[in-house]
Amino acid sequence: MKSYLTVNEILGRKHFVCSEVIAGKKGLNNMVKWVHIMEVTNVNKLLNGNELILSTGVGWKENKEVFISFLHQLIECRAVGLCIEIGIYTSEIPPEVVNIANEHDFPIIIFHEEVPFVEITQDIHSMLINQHYQMISDLENYSQQLNKLLLTINHPQEILTFFHKYTNLQVALRLNEVTTLIPHASPTKEKEILHLLNQIDTNGEQTSIGLQRVQVLNQDYAELYLLCHERYLTELELLALDRTATALAQHFLRDLYVEERRRIAETEWMTKWLTGELSHEKLMHYLEESIHPTAIDGGVVAVCKWSSDSEQPSFDLTYFKLFIRNLFEQEGFHLFTIEKHNYIVLLLLNKRSYKTWKKRITDGISRLMDTDYQKKRNFPIQLIGIGSYYQDLRDIGKSYEKAIDTIKIQEKIESSTTIHFYDDLHMFRVISLVQQHKDLRDVVMEYLEPVINYDKKYNAKLMETLKTYLACQGSKQETAKKLFIVRQTLYHRIEKLEKLLGSDFMQPEKRMAIEFMLMTYEYLFTVNSTSKLSYKL
Repeated sequence: MKSYLTVNEILGRKHFVCSEVIAGKKGLNNMVKWVHIMEVTNVNKLLNGNELILSTGVGWKENKEVFISFLHQLIECRAVGLCIEIGIYTSEIPPEVVNIANEHDFPIIIFHEEVPFVEITQDIHSMLINQHYQMISDLENYSQQLNKLLLTINHPQEILTFFHKYTNLQVALRLNEVTTLIPHASPTKEKEILHLLNQIDTNGEQTSIGLQRVQVLNQDYAELYLLCHERYLTELELLALDRTATALAQHFLRDLYVEERRRIAETEWMTKWLTGELSHEKLMHYLEESIHPTAIDGGVVAVCKWSSDSEQPSFDLTYFKLFIRNLFEQEGFHLFTIEKHNYIVLLLLNKRSYKTWKKRITDGISRLMDTDYQKKRNFPIQLIGIGSYYQDLRDIGKSYEKAIDTIKIQEKIESSTTIHFYDDLHMFRVISLVQQHKDLRDVVMEYLEPVINYDKKYNAKLMETLKTYLACQGSKQETAKKLFIVRQTLYHRIEKLEKLLGSDFMQPEKRMAIEFMLMTYEYLFTVNSTSKLSYKL
């Protein structure tokens, strides 16, 4: 896959017979992308890198300081060498220039006789153009063979081996925090390579290490590396790296899709699991076919509901489940899914520490909401309810029931978030249970009706003030700050509240009752579905 010329190879051309390398011999293997004739001395904006410069020295003549400045500019612009014609304008190369060139491995080549610069550029440019056409042909050939290989392989290592044979360079794949090297290296060499991968510079400049992220469902699924210790990677090698990463993505997606189709058949026994109709023996049997139950430390159920007035998603739901499966597996969960009429049940079995399960679920859902994938898909999520965590998998049905209860409670309260954990709803759970046995509306109005009616008549915002005042534990300073009002305005509102609720409304028992009635009022009366957030997937 050689797609470049080196300075050393150019020295073998006919016009360089009378040339001599006087400095920077260690840089003779530098890649040459183009040849420029340059007689000006201010070149910072004229070069793109990897150019071989031809000059007569007319720009600096015998001015050593200008010559040194010119040389530093070439090095900073990543030129690969300087060819100087000794004669009319330049009779000798100052020792200081030679020292600087040797220090930076920058070749300086002198012509002892007059040479036709135009013929040199024509000769080298013809070679470079021919190599470019050959590079396109080689890349097309590589891509075709890679596509054929995708039809027969069963493991990504076969793609890595094929890539290594084409480039003859070190290949590495990092997947799920495990790095595979092709060819395999000794422990010492492997440690050195892993250190290089961790130090890789991805600022876009030339490098001897190439990195291409393997994206599946618009998520970084793995990382593919190509390493060359002797030189910078060529354009062809970087293009082949990109093609190989695409092939790996197709392979991973195919495997994930086949796996998802297989799991559709699991819906029946998982439904029985949730409803408690599955015996412990059969549950363990089914789990052993899918995972290693001994690696599971409990689980939790989440219910993901989309808007009931929205149309059925226009994309394959299997594709969506692949996406969230990959996302939650990165957070340490094994995911089972069941489709219902307008929601999906997520059975999340924990493979890591119990102490971090809630944070990892929150992180996973946050990543789901923030990805480009969900923004581009017509899939509006309305609510996500998460049940309680159970370490005994036989109790997973209880988690499902609580996740459903969480959805029902969410539908009755005005909330700034789409996601709720059952364990965090506290008083709303109590209100929900009481509401099933007694109508609370009359009790609520006994406490709050005077304030409600006063607000309706005068738009005095007493309900908002009461709620904030109680939340601030009776701190007037903090309440005024949160309401963005002056203290005098707050004092006036509190006086009104004392007249409407009684001067003892901040006494412990009455205060507790009023707080309960405020939450009940929010639960029963403040139902504003249009205020709920809607995320589109």
